Amino acid sequence: MRIAVDAMGGDHAPEHPVSGAVMAARELGVEIALVGDEAALAPALARHGSPDGIDIVHTEEAIGMDESVALAIRQKRRSSIHEAARLLRRGEVQGLVSAGNTGAVMAISKVIVGTLNGVDRPALAVVLPTQMGRAIVLDVGANVEPKSRHLVQFAVMGTHFASEILGVERPRVGLLSIGEEAGKGNDLVRKAHATLRESPLNFIGNVEANDLYRGRADVVVCDGFTGNILLKTSEAAVETLRFLMRTEFTRTWSGRLAGILGRGAFRRLRGRVDYAEFGGAPLLGLRGLAVICHGRSNPRAMRNGVRVALEYGQHGVDRRIEVALNDMQSNAAAPAATVR
Repeated sequence: MRIAVDAMGGDHAPEHPVSGAVMAARELGVEIALVGDEAALAPALARHGSPDGIDIVHTEEAIGMDESVALAIRQKRRSSIHEAARLLRRGEVQGLVSAGNTGAVMAISKVIVGTLNGVDRPALAVVLPTQMGRAIVLDVGANVEPKSRHLVQFAVMGTHFASEILGVERPRVGLLSIGEEAGKGNDLVRKAHATLRESPLNFIGNVEANDLYRGRADVVVCDGFTGNILLKTSEAAVETLRFLMRTEFTRTWSGRLAGILGRGAFRRLRGRVDYAEFGGAPLLGLRGLAVICHGRSNPRAMRNGVRVALEYGQHGVDRRIEVALNDMQSNAAAPAATVR
């Protein structure tokens, strides 16, 4: 497989994207198309010995992290994100990975790559650690004001991602709300609940945010506004916990001793909650896959972003999603085909 890496995206471009691409090529055996300004990329790649399996796709423009998405899409049609999406559309790569402007990656991917049959809007998904293992949450920012049928599509996409990538047999699907009762939540949640209840999915009903981390559901569905707040709050909580732990383990001699004795356990804990180990958030529902990494991604995070794209392509998740949605829509009794 060949994966396109937007080498001009992120807070530490091009060094971190290039380093992550080199790690992916060497450790995962995948071919990489580094997309960006060759004058900047060639020296960065040379510092790694110009490894085999990596080539540069030159483009002279890049979209900044703080640029207006609408203006950038119109005025920078030769950007690294545009070029990576074109490679994906033409089938020259099987996925693209970017730590660049999230809004630009989402919008450009949808326009250039297109969506699967049965998918109105792609959904941005993240994998979060729980007490029982891992859970996938979608959407976390791509669709701020979706309709109930979109949440049903998210549930189908999340189910197949959890099944194929996380290895969960018959994933449990929960709808994020403010209470477990079917009548709780706004109109969007109540309508989606009614449809999901009649769907062939393993729908367990409404779940609250604390249920997510307890591992009650394998797939948690919500609108992008709510999901983005959940994601950012989770990231801040992890960072705060790390800060408090460092403070306590350096405040006294007994704390320093406890820190030394527990170093291995803390290292393993960090691996379970570190965003770099999860790689990035896949944009599910495209004809191909875009993985959006954190803007401050280090080389390890970029390497794992490539890993996510590689796993998605190898398991054929997009084809399974398309078949499942078409089956639901072709069934005259399936609410997913009629809900508005």
